[in-house]
Amino acid sequence: MDTRAVLEALRDGRPIAPDALAAFAKGLADGTVSDAQAAAFAMATCWRGLGEAGCIALTRAMRDSGRVLEWHLPGPVIDKHSTGGIGDCVSLLLAPALAACGAYVPMISGRGLGHTGGTLDKLESIPGFRTGLTEGQLRAQLEHTRCAIVSASAEIAPADRRLYAIRDVTGTVASIDLITASILSKKLAAGLEALVLDVKCGSGAFMKTMAEAEELARALVTTAQGAGCMTSALITDMSQPLATAAGNALEVIEVMETLTGTSINAALWDLTAALGGEALALGGIAADVADGEGRIIAALESGAAAEVFGRMVAAQGGPADFVERWPDRLPSAPVMLEIPALADGFITAIDGQALGNAVVHLGGGRLREGDRVNPSVGLSDLAGLGEEIGAGVPLGMVHAATEAQAEAAIRAVQAAYGIGEAALEEPPLIWKRIA
Repeated sequence: MDTRAVLEALRDGRPIAPDALAAFAKGLADGTVSDAQAAAFAMATCWRGLGEAGCIALTRAMRDSGRVLEWHLPGPVIDKHSTGGIGDCVSLLLAPALAACGAYVPMISGRGLGHTGGTLDKLESIPGFRTGLTEGQLRAQLEHTRCAIVSASAEIAPADRRLYAIRDVTGTVASIDLITASILSKKLAAGLEALVLDVKCGSGAFMKTMAEAEELARALVTTAQGAGCMTSALITDMSQPLATAAGNALEVIEVMETLTGTSINAALWDLTAALGGEALALGGIAADVADGEGRIIAALESGAAAEVFGRMVAAQGGPADFVERWPDRLPSAPVMLEIPALADGFITAIDGQALGNAVVHLGGGRLREGDRVNPSVGLSDLAGLGEEIGAGVPLGMVHAATEAQAEAAIRAVQAAYGIGEAALEEPPLIWKRIA
C-alpha cells in the first residue's frame, strides 16, 4: 500500500478505493501506518469528508481489521447503541428485555466519555460484576442467558482503537465520518443482524442541535445498512437527564426500581419500549414496531426482563440474588446533602453537560485516563423541565465522598438550572425516526 497516495487522494477530494482503505486500516492496526500519517488522515477527513461510499468502505475496513464474530444461534443477534447522555441507563433495561423476547444480545459497551456516563462503569458498581469476558465466555453466556454486556476485546476493531487515540489528541473527534466509522466498526464486528441507534440531542448530549443529531443519525443508518446490517435510529431528547439520577450505582438503583416495578421511571420505560420495538422489528421477531413495543412492555411487566437481568449479573460474577437484594448490594456514599433551589419559579433550562461534569468531579467519572471511578457518588432525585419550584426546595440530592465535594457539586447543580416565571412545555422524549 502507498499510504501517501491515500492521503493525497483524500487531500484532493478524490475517491479512495475500498481496497486502499482496507490496507490503510490494516496498517493502523499493525503499526505500519505512522502516527503522523494517521493524524494527517484524520485531519483531511475532517476537512474533506469521505462521502457515503468512502464512509461505508472505511467502516468495513476498520471492522475487518480485527476479529469479526460469527454466530449460529436459533434467533437474531441484535444490539443497540446510544451516542451518550446524562442518566442514560436504558441499555441495562433493554438488553435483558430483548433477550426475554427471543433475541440474542452481545452488547459491546463503553466507559464514561467526557461528561457522559458509561454502561460498563454503571454495571461495575455491582459487586463482582465482570465486563471483560473472553470470546469463549461470551459465546457460552449468550447460549445460556441470551445477553451479555461487555467491553470490547483488544481483537475487536484494533484500527479504530489506534485512530481514536490519534483523534483524541489532534482535535478531530468531531468528524461525522470518523464518528460513524468508529461506532459502527465495533458494533458490526460483533456480528449483528440488526442494530437500533439512540442519537441524543440537547444540552447533555454531544450533538447539541437537531441539525447535528440528524446529520449523525442519517450517516450512521446509511453506513450501517450499506455495510449489511439492518439499522434504524431514533433521535431522542437530552435537554434534561433521562433518569432522575446521574451516577453509576444511583442509575442502577433507578434501573432496578423500574425492572422490578418498585418505582417505574416513565421516560426509561417508554424509551426502552420504543428502542426495543425497533430492534425486534428489524430482527424479524416482531411484525412491526408497534408489535415489538408491546412485546418489550410485556417482558418488563411480567418480570421476565428482570429475571434475565439477574441471570446476566450472576453469569458475569455479580451476586446471584441481586434482583431480590439489590438495595443491600449496591454501595452508598457517606455524604448526602439536598441541593436547594435559589429562586421561586419554573424550571426553564437544564445544562446537562454541567450536571455530567459535576458527577465527574465528584469522582463518578474520569478527569484523566486511568482514574478510579467511585461508584457510589452522583446526583439523585433531580427536578425536571417545567416543574414548579420554590427557593430552598430541593432540586435534587448530592451523594459525595466528602463535605467539600458535596458543597462544590451543590453550587454546580444550582448553576446548571435555569428558573423563570413562565411554565415551559416539556420536550418530547423522541424527536424523529430515521430509517
